[in-house]
Amino acid sequence: MHAESLTADLLAMLNGNAPAQDFTARLAALEALPDGMRGKPGLIELARMAMALRNRLDQHEQRERGMLAVIESAQDLSARLDLPELLKAIVTRARDLLRAHLCWLTIYDADLGEFKVVVADGAIAARTGKMTAKRSLGVAGIVMSTRLPFSTPDYLHDNRFAHDADLDDIFRDEGVGALVGAPLIWNDTVIGLLFVADRYHRTHTALNVSILCTLATHAAVAINNAKAFADAQAAVERADHARAELERHAQDVQAAVEAHERLTSLLARGASLGELSQSVAQLLQGSVLVLDEAQQVLSRAAAPDYASAAADRYQPYGSHSAALTQALRESRRAGRSIVAYESDGELCRAIAVIGGEGVLGAVLLFRREDLRDSFVRTFERSSSVIGTVLLSQERMEASKNRAESELLQSLVSPRQGEPALARDRAERFGLDLTQPLALMLVDLEQTEAGFMAHRLRAALKLPTGGLPATGLAPGVRPGGVQPAAALPTGVLPGFVLDELDGVLTFVCGAAQAQSLRNAMEEQARRAADGAYCGVLSRPVQGAADLPALYAALRRALTVVDRLGMRGRIVAQNEMAVYSILFETQDGTRLAQFLDATIGPLVDHDRKRGTELASTLLAYLDNRQNASVTATQLGIHVNTMRQRLASVGLLIGAAWNDAHRTLEIHLALRLWSLGVAGGQDALESPTRSRP
Repeated sequence: MHAESLTADLLAMLNGNAPAQDFTARLAALEALPDGMRGKPGLIELARMAMALRNRLDQHEQRERGMLAVIESAQDLSARLDLPELLKAIVTRARDLLRAHLCWLTIYDADLGEFKVVVADGAIAARTGKMTAKRSLGVAGIVMSTRLPFSTPDYLHDNRFAHDADLDDIFRDEGVGALVGAPLIWNDTVIGLLFVADRYHRTHTALNVSILCTLATHAAVAINNAKAFADAQAAVERADHARAELERHAQDVQAAVEAHERLTSLLARGASLGELSQSVAQLLQGSVLVLDEAQQVLSRAAAPDYASAAADRYQPYGSHSAALTQALRESRRAGRSIVAYESDGELCRAIAVIGGEGVLGAVLLFRREDLRDSFVRTFERSSSVIGTVLLSQERMEASKNRAESELLQSLVSPRQGEPALARDRAERFGLDLTQPLALMLVDLEQTEAGFMAHRLRAALKLPTGGLPATGLAPGVRPGGVQPAAALPTGVLPGFVLDELDGVLTFVCGAAQAQSLRNAMEEQARRAADGAYCGVLSRPVQGAADLPALYAALRRALTVVDRLGMRGRIVAQNEMAVYSILFETQDGTRLAQFLDATIGPLVDHDRKRGTELASTLLAYLDNRQNASVTATQLGIHVNTMRQRLASVGLLIGAAWNDAHRTLEIHLALRLWSLGVAGGQDALESPTRSRP
């Protein structure tokens, strides 16, 4: 073989990019030539030179592929924004470029002190993509501490580092032999690791390690860029949110200004409480209740198309009364509105209305969702406007009430003053003193009379401004009954009332007396729960009869109370007999009457422990029916007859004559009430005595 022909063959192989195995085979063939052959050493040297050139070409090609991979990775850094896709591309390139079986990338979690796999390529076992490595164990520990790449041709048998048993199990499942890892460094801090591994023993070249480090640096840049982009995006979102909040706040401020101007305008032109309530309801898109100091509804309103079941079901002393009272107490202390309770999916926001020297009432707002802060301020400012109206109404009402009280006191006073002046003053309240009049007194046991008078005026009279100056509907003469169609439900015309010496006192036209009595009983049952009593007078012809009538009713009211006739208002005629006795105000004469009528019975019972007086009272109360009385007393009817016979022996056989029976019955009643030294109370006996 000549050198020229060998050279031509080797050049052809190089030009054809023949594999390294072909060059190795040609070298082996040359070395097998006879040793004595001329030119053999030169031929072998030519083959070796061709092989070296082939290796340099491979290295250049590998460097070229590495440079291309780095360039492509750099292009991805500028072109891709999706971090998971970018990291996946880096891992795939690293695996392809180093012709490795497996590649993965981990990110360091400083809170847990461990590296977590975020991307893996070429894995067989499912656990490989979920690996975690402690910062002090395995190759991760060495790279973390040195911040330099590290490679091992046989990971499982390498004793240069402390092994992690869990990782070793995963690598056995994957069949990992060789492994090289490079750090992801940013600002001199290791933020992750990039690994390639092979399922056989392999030693990586410096070029391979260098390329892996470059790709790891790209991954660190990508992670930092993604973090910076996320921070920038979050900053933009925060700026957008702040701008939106600023715009919304500006809109809320503008809405609050417009609301304030609207409410102020309504207040300036003298709008009613109902108009103000409706305006607030529309502004806040909810339902509004205005309450007085007793939590009674003064006004209610709702925004169009807003139906509030919670507002409709509101009761002054209902199931949410305790929560509302607590909220209003807190509102008075803080000067702000408070969410009082939730009902039927609606929030009730409450604020106390303060004016003058005390609490005027409260405003409740019902909405399905709570207000923003600026609208809360609008609600609270609206309560001040409503408070101004309530205070104005209170002062007007107080002035009117003073006039009403002065009129009432002058009517029942013995010194009535000028009749013509009294008639003029009475006409302002719709009361005609030239017509028959009636007087009614009501004693409230547990409710303050002045407070009840205020409640009754609100419930039974037209509001201020609802009538002409005379207080009458158009076309109705003073003292006349107003047509039903002209009056709201529950409103009564033509009467004056006030608290006099702790007792509610009414003066009205005789024609309205029964209606006023019924209305008062209904209101008293609600407010006093039966703890009241009252007397309605017989009609009198004019105001001149009222002082004497008032004195008589005051005495009759005491009789009603002592007779236990509570929970109703009785007519004066029903008290005629009792009033005649009590009007004397002479206890001695009453005692003499009782002693002359039933004295022997009372003495006999006191001395012998019998119950003849109580038996006779029960007998007369039961319309002189012996059987019914015996059953009531729990005794035999024969015992009953024996007691009645004993009664006849003590007070005379004629005790059951009609006129005599009336006197005895009245005396027994007074005796049972403790009148003129009698017993304080009488219990009906439940068993017979021998």
